[in-house]
Amino acid sequence: MVKSLTRALVAVLLAVPAVALVTAQPAGAQDNGLALTPPLGWSSWSFIRRDPTAAKIKAQADAMVASGLAKVGYQYVNLDDFWYVCPGSQGPDVDEFGRWVIDATKFPAEGAKNGIQALADYLHGKGLKFGIYVTPGISKQAVAKNTAIEGTPYHAADIATTFVEKNYNCKGMVGIDYTKPGAQEFVNSWANQFASWGADYLKIDGVGTPDVPDIQAWSAALRQTGRPIHLELSNNLAIASAPTWKQYANGWRTSGDVECYCSGQPNGVGFPLTDWAHVSSRFNQVANWQPYGGPGGFNDYDSIEVGNGANTGLTVDERRTQLSLWALAASPFILGTDLTNLDPTDLEL
Repeated sequence: MVKSLTRALVAVLLAVPAVALVTAQPAGAQDNGLALTPPLGWSSWSFIRRDPTAAKIKAQADAMVASGLAKVGYQYVNLDDFWYVCPGSQGPDVDEFGRWVIDATKFPAEGAKNGIQALADYLHGKGLKFGIYVTPGISKQAVAKNTAIEGTPYHAADIATTFVEKNYNCKGMVGIDYTKPGAQEFVNSWANQFASWGADYLKIDGVGTPDVPDIQAWSAALRQTGRPIHLELSNNLAIASAPTWKQYANGWRTSGDVECYCSGQPNGVGFPLTDWAHVSSRFNQVANWQPYGGPGGFNDYDSIEVGNGANTGLTVDERRTQLSLWALAASPFILGTDLTNLDPTDLEL
């Protein structure tokens, strides 16, 4: 096993020029001053998945600091899906301006702060950064209620299309016609809200080449907030559009999920988190995508499932190989494991 993994890594190394990680920002790259090196951190999706709470996220952040990971550069704590109220297939619940409503049972308010603000402040107090999740488009609930677009005379029905956007779990999102007045202002208002909550990182999930107008709008919206917010695109982005991803974003997922969803539990929750087939499928991607990553925006091969020993679904050699390949590829290091139960061998890796 060790020899075969080593040969595979050498094969990729030979395919990657020595200048893979350049020292200057590549032409056409996102120029918001972020992701000058690949970001390091943790995401809630792999391990916590469908039931994130403020307490669980805080526990992972505490462990990131206590373990020493924060000292060596792991700083992003990214809250993935299921932070908002989802009553059914009609789309996420919305506020008076058509933006998703926080699930206060999972993220309760603390005094004058809503639950997400309070969580972000907690993370910032530990020297960490906070990431949040969204999908493209506008909720059907906003369209049905014809909610106002903040600061404009326009409403949700003025900008909405009937095109079904991807929201993998809650569903109920439809497209935005960015030729219509009020469309950019809607995304601006949402970006301003995230900035006011203290977001440092935004993952837009379910985007592809048809969603380039959404990506352009969100890139502009985050910039106009005046707050540095890393923009990450997910998932399975087309390599043919790589120059576009590089122009507007700080990172982009090159394929589907690294998770295997093979625990045997409902929705695949629990260990194992992945398997060797899901990790080894990245070898060819690393070679093919190499020209497109660099300071300002990096190819993202998804979460690293190292931290909980063999429970993650990988042998120690396979875990070492995942870390080696992601490092060789200058990929973000976003851990997906349970940091509150770190395996000593994995922590050394």
